[in-house]
Amino acid sequence: MIYNLTATQEVGGDFVLSDGEEIVVLPKEEVKGPLAPGDELSVFIYQNKKGEVVATMDLPHITAETYDWAQVVDKVSGLGVFVEIGLKQDVLVSSDYLPLIEKVWPEKGDELFVTLETDKKGRLLARPATETVVEDSFKKAPAELKGSAIDGRVYRSTKVGSFIITESGYRGFIHYMERKVEPRLGEWVEGRIIDVKEDGSLNVTLRPVKETVLDDDAEDIFNYLIRTGGEMPFTDKSDPDAIREEFKISKAAFKRALGRLMKEGKVVQKEGRTLVSKDEN
Repeated sequence: MIYNLTATQEVGGDFVLSDGEEIVVLPKEEVKGPLAPGDELSVFIYQNKKGEVVATMDLPHITAETYDWAQVVDKVSGLGVFVEIGLKQDVLVSSDYLPLIEKVWPEKGDELFVTLETDKKGRLLARPATETVVEDSFKKAPAELKGSAIDGRVYRSTKVGSFIITESGYRGFIHYMERKVEPRLGEWVEGRIIDVKEDGSLNVTLRPVKETVLDDDAEDIFNYLIRTGGEMPFTDKSDPDAIREEFKISKAAFKRALGRLMKEGKVVQKEGRTLVSKDEN
């Protein structure tokens, strides 16, 4: 989509460009610096908002042959998000390429790893990189990184978890049980490496170290009890799926946290329910 063309004539400040066979107009507002018929120049050709095929001397940092990060500048429910690629016109990433749940769509300031394409009508669009593209480009992480803090940006979201690319070019996976809240596509996250796999990719957790997690989980459960009037229909015998749905933690984590609250005398279990101890009321 970037072409080397020759200016053949000027018409009212606009320039007609040609490769010897096809012509395209470079609007006067897209002219950068001195230009005269006979000059050769590099331009990007695309369809503008009016549906006109035009040239610009602003060259985007992403093309149909390359991938790069593009910042999200707007989100339109049901349509998709718009990203900035170096043109006056922002480019749409269609909802077809975004998660089904809009709350994990990128927000303004997030970034997506994309390439460019055109639809059947010739409109310029941005498309997130496929897993194959990322797998071919990420670096292998050394085994000694295990246990280290890590940060990166989410480039793919699935039911089983989120995939990130770190600033160093490593590829990481965050299982859905290793996060309390699902991060947005394009969001920058901070976590900890819990495993370095044989292929050099990383398993990452967004949860703090175990003791801190236990404190947080116990506090969340106790606060939940306070909000619900001092009792709840959850005990250490409750269904794992029901616990995960309500508290976003595993049954094992729930039992550990509940056990701590019981040991501290803050709660008791009675007849299939958990209640705040009288001493805590």
